[in-house]
Amino acid sequence: MPEISRRAFGGLVGGGAVTAVAGTATAAPAAPAATTERPFRARTKGARPARRPNILFILGDDLGWADLSSYGSPHIRTPHLDRLAAQGVRFTDAYAGSATCSPTRFSLYTGRFPGRTRGGLAEPLGNRTQGLDPNHPTLASLLRKAGYATALIGKWHCGWLPDYSPTRSGWEEFFGNFGGALEYFSKLGQLGDYDLYEGDATYKDLRYYTTVLTERAVEYVSRDHDRPWLLNLNYTTPHWPWLTEDDEETGAEIAARIRTGDVLGALLHRDGGSVEKYKEMVENLDAAVGEVLTALRRSGQEENTVVVFASDNGGERFSYQWPLSGGKSELLEGGIRVPTILRWPARIDGRQVSHEPVYSPDWTATLLEVGGARPDPAHPLDGHSLAGYLLRGEDLPERDLFWRVRGNRALRRGDWKYHQDADGADHLYHLATDPREQADLAARHPGLLAELKAAWERTASGLLPYPAS
Repeated sequence: MPEISRRAFGGLVGGGAVTAVAGTATAAPAAPAATTERPFRARTKGARPARRPNILFILGDDLGWADLSSYGSPHIRTPHLDRLAAQGVRFTDAYAGSATCSPTRFSLYTGRFPGRTRGGLAEPLGNRTQGLDPNHPTLASLLRKAGYATALIGKWHCGWLPDYSPTRSGWEEFFGNFGGALEYFSKLGQLGDYDLYEGDATYKDLRYYTTVLTERAVEYVSRDHDRPWLLNLNYTTPHWPWLTEDDEETGAEIAARIRTGDVLGALLHRDGGSVEKYKEMVENLDAAVGEVLTALRRSGQEENTVVVFASDNGGERFSYQWPLSGGKSELLEGGIRVPTILRWPARIDGRQVSHEPVYSPDWTATLLEVGGARPDPAHPLDGHSLAGYLLRGEDLPERDLFWRVRGNRALRRGDWKYHQDADGADHLYHLATDPREQADLAARHPGLLAELKAAWERTASGLLPYPAS
């Protein structure tokens, strides 16, 4: 194999400067943070113990790996998220827990593989029959038990009323939508009904949804809190339908179609959207995040607040993901590798980049540790806490990153990735030299392929089987 370190690869691709593949180079504008980034190193000298931090976890929806300018987008400008990256750590090899919305949210909320729970088997959830069991411990319930205030603002997508709700799973406050998608003005959702709630009661607000969520998040972080808090801020942007604040008329047309019963067809919006419209949505999301971060700074809580920004899965048809292949619903890199940024000024230095492979369940374990909460021994975590790596300079242990979806399987070990496609064909890729997954090395390394496949099957054997379709 050609020798190229993960660090060098991250500098080429993550910084957006030059990507070299098979002897060719493609130039892209350098990201603002890339020119001064340095490899991540924990602040071990002079680090003082901090109070338990507030936690602000922000999720974009269907945001692709390179949709931020700090990740190499040549046409989308995201100054607020780029600044967040410059103030903390930008992860080049960070992954979602699955390739679609609700399974990833299950993995983040529980710290476990989606296939550990019945609701996590839906890819994604599409009806009222399943959801996140209220008796299952979550990031929110465990932190709440440890003394945190907890709130979820935005997209839940882990089950509908009357049986499932954030307020039944550990969040003291909820303001948002239950389903996976909604029309941004009317708030008509994927089940065809109105889907904006405060707690378990409908809340009427027909303004652009991103604006409504941002106002609520600004209010929450601006409060005079008497205890540390967890806020999960889950935007629906830039998920379809492709609408900005200027598209109220188009939104009304989509809402009218929903009312006639063409719910999914209307929301998928296959007769709308464009690269330019998508760009506007991502830049609107960036501005919204900027408003929340400004409010956090003005509240005096910025220094000891952990902020994580990520996406729930890879991008869709208007997303920019170069050099990755695939997209949402697939286990190729473009379907699961996502932009991920961490900032914690009290404990972590800025202008850093990390090329360690991490994914959604790891953040659950990490945030529980820094928040002083213990996992439930009856529901062991599949994620690994990154606190030792981020705060104490420890190496991450050798471990496999595992994914299972209907028709696809994947496992990453170091720089190697095993992937089985929808046709049942097995593939082996070396991601450090081939992030686009075009050079299949399965025939050259049959022993390694067999080893990784066996490791995948061992893990999969402990998960719930998919129900018959």
